[in-house]
Amino acid sequence: MLKQHGDGPVCREEVPVWRVPGMRPLLASTALGFAGLALLMPVAPLWALEGGADELGAGLVNTVLMLFTVIAQLLVGRILGRLGWQRSLALGSCLLGLPALGHLVTSQAGAVMALAAVRGLGFGILTVCGATGVAALVEPARRGRAVGAYGLAIAAPQCLLIPVAPWLAQSVGFWLVFTCAAVPLLAVPLAPRVARALHDSGGMSSAPAETRDTSRLRRALVGPIAALLVITAAGGAILTFTPRLLSDPVAVYLALLAFTATAALCRWGFGHLADRRGAAPAIAPLLFAGAAGLAVIGAGAAVGGRGPVLVVAGMLAVGVAYGGLQNLTLVQAFAAAGERARSSVSVAWNVGFDAGTGLGAFAAGAVVTVSSYTAAYAVLAAVTAVVGACWAGARWRSRGAAGPAAL
Repeated sequence: MLKQHGDGPVCREEVPVWRVPGMRPLLASTALGFAGLALLMPVAPLWALEGGADELGAGLVNTVLMLFTVIAQLLVGRILGRLGWQRSLALGSCLLGLPALGHLVTSQAGAVMALAAVRGLGFGILTVCGATGVAALVEPARRGRAVGAYGLAIAAPQCLLIPVAPWLAQSVGFWLVFTCAAVPLLAVPLAPRVARALHDSGGMSSAPAETRDTSRLRRALVGPIAALLVITAAGGAILTFTPRLLSDPVAVYLALLAFTATAALCRWGFGHLADRRGAAPAIAPLLFAGAAGLAVIGAGAAVGGRGPVLVVAGMLAVGVAYGGLQNLTLVQAFAAAGERARSSVSVAWNVGFDAGTGLGAFAAGAVVTVSSYTAAYAVLAAVTAVVGACWAGARWRSRGAAGPAAL
């Protein structure tokens, strides 16, 4: 059902992307890894606050997580070359899952950040391996749908677990969340199946063929990564501080559910749009939608009775942008950079995703410490709108040409 042609594997069209050999264990590994991440993304900062940290310290927990994620992502090429796919995937799952249990011992802010650093190393390995594996297993003509399936494996556990994690921690106990967050360890037995499928598809030999035209690669990636950075910065702020933004646990649940559910649906749905019409045309409108949603969230933080309603409405808009842009920026980056650069694209995209998430958590925490949540979301909205305007301007200038190279 899977045969080699040109630079990558070609699958017969009648085979759904999730039935391509290796996709199911890869998607399952991804879902298990992101389940562990989703449980602790809003709860680890709350645990640091329990230990005496302030808002800036709480924001630093996820900033440290993403900093070490980025460090690991920059080293994944060497790790894969030395350990191979099977051991690399198993290592990532262990580094992400085991430290979750360490939170049972202490809530001291320094210890929580140290555990976040180790979790970040594991997360970085899994994310680059996942995105690179998806690109290797499915041919470019259906990559939008494959990225959509991969995105659904990422977004579904976030949709289910992020909204309920703070409630579980505060209503049942933090211990339950920390125990469940060790779930990435269940992905270790799946690593041999993923490695075997990548070997059969030729994906394991794709890294040495990387393009060396770094200036062209940089030009190709600057637009997609800029769009990704700003929307994931918004996501980092939302995932870190929504439990503190709203006082009512039900409102927190509904807001996070609105954000994660729309992100999950849009990350899947925009894959079909990318395959039919290309990824670039929808990026600027989604950035503007995200900016508008962030502004509404900021307005909700400033008012009284109607505040939760505005926050949930803003979360819906940002969720659409957050999910759609995760798909479209990755598809656009692959298309702009070319097949021979797919490992570099995977690293750059994942670095952009996680750097944006960490920067958003840190920047929002810093602004809230000296000002307010309204100011923090206003800053995020303004930056997102500026990048959207840059994308719209670039699209306007390239109108009439065959297609933009980088945007």
